[in-house]
Amino acid sequence: MIDIQRRSALRGSALLLAGTVALGCAAVAAPASAAPAPSAVATGRPAPPAPSTSTGYGGAVSSVDAEASRIGLEVLRDGGNAADAAVATAAALGVTEPYSAGIGGGGYFVYYDAASGEVTTIDGRETAPAAMESDAFIDPATGTPYSFANAVSSGLSVGVPGTLATWETALDEFGTESLRDILKPSILLATRGFRVDATFRQQTLDNAARFAQFPDTAELFLPGGDAPAVGSTFRNLDLAKTLRLISLQGTDVFYDGPIADEIAWVVQDPITSGDATLPAYPGFMTDDDLAEYEVRLQAPTHVEYRGLDVYGMAPSSSGGTTVGESLNILEDFDLAADDPGQALHLYFESTAHAFADRNAYVGDPAYVDVPTETLLSQPFADSRACEIDPGTASAKPVAPGDLEATGCEAVAAAASADTEGLSTTHLSVVDRWGNAVAYTLTIEQTGGSGMTVPDRGFLLNNELTDFSFTPNPADPNIVEPGKRPRSSMSPTIVLEDGEVRYVVGSPGGSTIITTVVQVLMNRIDLGMSLPDAIAAPRATQRNTASTPAEAEFIAQYADDLAPYQQALTLVGAPGTSASQIGAVAAIEVDADGLMTAAAEPVRRGGGTGLVVEPAE
Repeated sequence: MIDIQRRSALRGSALLLAGTVALGCAAVAAPASAAPAPSAVATGRPAPPAPSTSTGYGGAVSSVDAEASRIGLEVLRDGGNAADAAVATAAALGVTEPYSAGIGGGGYFVYYDAASGEVTTIDGRETAPAAMESDAFIDPATGTPYSFANAVSSGLSVGVPGTLATWETALDEFGTESLRDILKPSILLATRGFRVDATFRQQTLDNAARFAQFPDTAELFLPGGDAPAVGSTFRNLDLAKTLRLISLQGTDVFYDGPIADEIAWVVQDPITSGDATLPAYPGFMTDDDLAEYEVRLQAPTHVEYRGLDVYGMAPSSSGGTTVGESLNILEDFDLAADDPGQALHLYFESTAHAFADRNAYVGDPAYVDVPTETLLSQPFADSRACEIDPGTASAKPVAPGDLEATGCEAVAAAASADTEGLSTTHLSVVDRWGNAVAYTLTIEQTGGSGMTVPDRGFLLNNELTDFSFTPNPADPNIVEPGKRPRSSMSPTIVLEDGEVRYVVGSPGGSTIITTVVQVLMNRIDLGMSLPDAIAAPRATQRNTASTPAEAEFIAQYADDLAPYQQALTLVGAPGTSASQIGAVAAIEVDADGLMTAAAEPVRRGGGTGLVVEPAE
């Protein structure tokens, strides 16, 4: 526990800087043309409708949040491109979705440049501190791993954040606006606040016991000891001051300045309440870890599916390789809308086999020799497809594929525990010039580590719990100093004849991969419209004995799947957010340039898809 003197020093440092920054308030006030659409908070009137789907021209934005989508759309209307709008939308999500995203986390940014026809990605994944060894999650008192429930709410779980570096790099490499200008709408949003909905309140209540053990988190998110009421206005003035400071002084103030010092202090010595019961293990992060953080600009993954070019995120994410391998396996089968049972059976089998390979072979390529080319090759997928019985489910877990096999050969079956948090967020953008962004960002599970940097207004991630806790040298995802933990985030851009056709992604931990595959299958193979492909009930097979499925999926497809002996189990408790899989935000551009921006109509409270010029 941090002592009172150090806690006061942290708070005093933040307040001094906040006071200095306040003098520059007028200088960073957004002009009317850059402000988001009026909301109930700003005008006292009901907010304009926030449709989950819109069609039209001139640019499109889709995200889980109406305020964030509106801010991104305004950037497009004002002449910004897809990269500009994506960063603005992401910054707004850090305000309205603070339990899923924000500057205390990281993510993956996929960009398509229409002029060059090139797809480039930014790996902004969090990293392990330099002093963190492979046995970091082993309790020295027992010689066994810490429990996940305890490790997640501690300094031990916090990785070096990559989100701000991702924003800066995206704007420098692809954008037309400065970070200072792009942050203005989110500074205003955090200052004036947003309307609390049922999802925000429930997410707060779900984490109330954990948040209460960290006094700075409780002060911000549990005012008066309770979650903010539905319909009330939630303002985050600390975050507004932090974003304003960054807008004025640049990202160095975060990575190599006072905020870096404060993050390191909190991670090394978590601030807990006097009656806290959580161990809140100290972490290893130092200010040097933050100063040395770098994003990676790298090539995307690529597969061809039904004549389309599918681009995704290469390792350290497992999303691109596992989505790609799943689609390559499905390429060997005919999927028909009039036989949904077999289509879904083959979908389950393809993702089960791809997950076996993901768990066996994928990690941070700076530390592990990841066979990315093989995992994405059609011959390897063919060898996996020949192990699938089109009429019967395989016994799970299936074995990973032999990378040297020429036929239907396999090695011993292996499974790995899934500890990835389900709460992440995704946004999709296409601009008037045909540039596109798929961007998935996160602080890991809902509420991240539960720790707020004093007077800074943002939560720190718990991404390092994505590492395997047991230090097995054969595991590609063990902890190593400076390493990025394996992720399932799967921002995906699909091209047809060199032009954007689909932009898609989702939150949901390891279910992100299956969600993206299912949505693409629904749209491309089963002929659903994009909104219907997103709204359709979901199930997720990740090489486990049974397949978790939403209640609506079981009701609709259990009989169709019965002949294939696919075992379905209900995911989560009915009526809770855990009963839903993913929260997709996607865009489709047809051959005539008509854009369909589509988000969830119901899941996670529903999302918002907007276009610049709505179709008549």
